Amino acid sequence: MKTDRILFWAAKEGGPGFAIAKPLDGEAATVGNGSMIALSADTPEQVDNAYQKALELGGSDEGSPSVRDSGFYVAYFRDLDGNKVCLFCAGT
Repeated sequence: MKTDRILFWAAKEGGPGFAIAKPLDGEAATVGNGSMIALSADTPEQVDNAYQKALELGGSDEGSPSVRDSGFYVAYFRDLDGNKVCLFCAGT
């Protein structure tokens, strides 16, 4: 769903979703301190591709794709507003 105020994405109807919106009160948006969005991928290649696209579009690296101690394949970046985003694939 997309309007002039919000962009909402979900992998399937009724499943988990993700939204980016202009604040309803009209005030400036601010970066959450200590908050992070984590997005699941089906394969490590999807993590790699999304991470690379984020950097190509101006995002900044917060941790390049690799298998972490948890056994998850993970990458981190910050979007253009400074929000931290995690991309991960379980069971690698």
